[in-house]
Amino acid sequence: LTSHLSLLMLRLFALFLFLPFTAHSQTTLTAITYNIRFDNPGDGEDAWPLRRAQLAAQLRFYAPDVFGIQEGLHRQVEYLSEQLPAFQRVGGGRDDGKEAGEYSALYFLKTRFGLLESGTFWLSETPGVPSKGWDAALPRVCTYAHLYDSLAAKKVWVFNTHFDHVGKEARLRSAELILLKIKELNKENESTILMGDFNSEPGEPPAALLGSALKDTRAVSQEPAFGPEGTFNAFKFHEPVKRLIDYIFITGKDIRVKQHAVLSDSRNCHYPSDHLPVLARLEY
Repeated sequence: LTSHLSLLMLRLFALFLFLPFTAHSQTTLTAITYNIRFDNPGDGEDAWPLRRAQLAAQLRFYAPDVFGIQEGLHRQVEYLSEQLPAFQRVGGGRDDGKEAGEYSALYFLKTRFGLLESGTFWLSETPGVPSKGWDAALPRVCTYAHLYDSLAAKKVWVFNTHFDHVGKEARLRSAELILLKIKELNKENESTILMGDFNSEPGEPPAALLGSALKDTRAVSQEPAFGPEGTFNAFKFHEPVKRLIDYIFITGKDIRVKQHAVLSDSRNCHYPSDHLPVLARLEY
C-alpha cells in the first residue's frame, strides 16, 4: 500500500510540474495598427488637440503589447510616448529619418520585449536614404523591429508602414520591397507581423500580393472578425465605414490569430482619428 501511495504521489507531482509549461506554451500577443491622422489645424472639431487624449486613452484601454502608428508628426509621437510610458518607441520621420515629416513608428512594452535590432527604410528604388519612389506623391517609409519576447521566450519581427495614397505603381512596388526586406532580414524564418495603412483595398494588387505571401489576420482569425467592414472613416461619424485599407498580416509556423477587430470607439459623435484602429490578438 505504501509503495502504491508513493507512486501515486510521484505521478501527481510530475503532473503538477508539467502544468505551468503547458500553459506557457500558448502565449498571447496583442498588436494594433493605427493611422492617427497628422496634426492638421484645418481639421476643426477633429483637430489633434481635441482628440489626442481620447486616442491615448483608447490605446491604454485595449492594452496592446505592440502597436504601430502612421502619419504621426514628431510632436504627436512624443505625446504618445509621454502618455504611454510603458512603451519604447522606434522609428524616425520620413523626410530625414530623424524628426522631420510623418512617422510610421513602432511602440512595444519595455517590460516584455528586448530590442535586438531596429531600422527604417524608404519605399523607393533607394531604400537606404530618404527618397520618394516610383510614382509616389510623397516619401514613404517602413519601420521594423526585431524583438525578444521574454514572456514567450521567442523572437519576433514587427514591420509597420504607410503606402502612398496616389501612386499605384508605388503601392505595388512597396509591397514587393517589403516582402523582399522581410526575407532578407528574417533569415531564421521567425514569426513576423506586418501592419499599417496600405491604401489598398482587398482585391487590389498590393493587398492581394501581401495576402498571397502572408496571412491576413482578418481572414484567418479563429473567431469571426469583430467590428465594421472598413477602416477609413474620414471623420464622417454618421456614415458606414466600408473602405478597408488598414491591415495586420502575419507569417510563421509558430503564430496564429485568435481574434481580429476593427475598433469603432467614439466620443460625443467624434472618432479619435479618421482611421479606425485594427487589433489582432495573436497566439504563439
